[in-house]
Amino acid sequence: MSVLPFHITKKSETCRARAGVVHFVHGKVETPCFVPVATKATVKTLTCEDLLEIGVEMLMCNTYHLMLKPGSQRIAALGGLNTFMGWPGPVMTDSGGFQAFSLGLGIEHGSKKKCLYFPDASPPLQHPPKRRSGQMFATMDEEGVHFRSVYDMKKHLLTPEKSIQTQEELGADLVFVLDECTSPFSSYEYTKESMERTHRWAQRSVAARKSNQAIFGIIQGGEFEDLRKESARFIASLPVDGIGIGGSLGKSKKDMHAVLDWIMPLLPENKPRHLLGIGVVEDLFESVERGVDLFDCVSATRNARSGYVYYSSKAGGTQKNKYRFKIAHASFALDTQPLDPHCPCKVCQKYTRAYLHHLFKAEELTALRLLSYHNVYFMVHLVKDMRKAILDDKFMEMKKKWMP
Repeated sequence: MSVLPFHITKKSETCRARAGVVHFVHGKVETPCFVPVATKATVKTLTCEDLLEIGVEMLMCNTYHLMLKPGSQRIAALGGLNTFMGWPGPVMTDSGGFQAFSLGLGIEHGSKKKCLYFPDASPPLQHPPKRRSGQMFATMDEEGVHFRSVYDMKKHLLTPEKSIQTQEELGADLVFVLDECTSPFSSYEYTKESMERTHRWAQRSVAARKSNQAIFGIIQGGEFEDLRKESARFIASLPVDGIGIGGSLGKSKKDMHAVLDWIMPLLPENKPRHLLGIGVVEDLFESVERGVDLFDCVSATRNARSGYVYYSSKAGGTQKNKYRFKIAHASFALDTQPLDPHCPCKVCQKYTRAYLHHLFKAEELTALRLLSYHNVYFMVHLVKDMRKAILDDKFMEMKKKWMP
């Protein structure tokens, strides 16, 4: 039985985009919504005060890392994630399944996180990829995920029941069922086997829930139409509060669009949909257009730490440059403009590209903080602007301005 009130405020008249409100224990979230990732109970370099100032509504924390350090029982003893972090808003936790992929098949297939999504758009990998024996830290069987900790190499077993118990101890508003994330290079046969195991794990996860935390199922099936549709129907039939869309979304952006086009008509309208691990500007537009409500991604802060700065279409951002530039480039050494002249965030209101160029080149930690603040602000408010455009029946107009 659903414990998650979700109300659709407005549906677009020209596409599947929709604006809604989800009510969690720690507050409401207006959708579509971009959810920054606080992997180890922090969004890297930023404080909770920063996040509230930016306008962040919800955070995603990482079950895999937190169950190992400092441990879910310790966090429970300290009052749960909200008290532990000092974060007043809603928190979601992933199941740990993605880390099973990145430490298992991701290593075996040579893709790891680097090319998890859309390897055809990345530096080419070997097809078929060579097996890298002896490097896998995780394996899957019916029981669950067997893995070694990346911190001390101790052996662990993460079952669906253990995943739910751990997430309940963490105290998240929203938890996910345990799933297996397949590789873009997994065969049809393995993807089907993995999907069916994920379905059984989902049933076990739902049965293991003992709290009033909301729970989302996860659709798998890789890039295969029949498997994605089968998984969508199965997950939608479970007593879950919302639907996650995970796993390999194909080898290209077109494959991802096809996956969403296949499954969206099969999902219940009255439950929120979360696209896991997606946070690129063009992907957000394409996904919102197809009816996705929630997104989480580490890209905003990860790119900031590499010196990549997001900027809008008004300021010169395009699909070709991925709406970003690298602040370390010599051309910014004497540039007195803000990072984005059209951005109202406090970094753009106060600091110049020249100053931030200097900080980054000098390897000052302040650079990482300021660039992260701007990038998170950019992504959060881009999706907020999409929501406003849906409410005003102007979403497709907004998309055309950004992606002509």
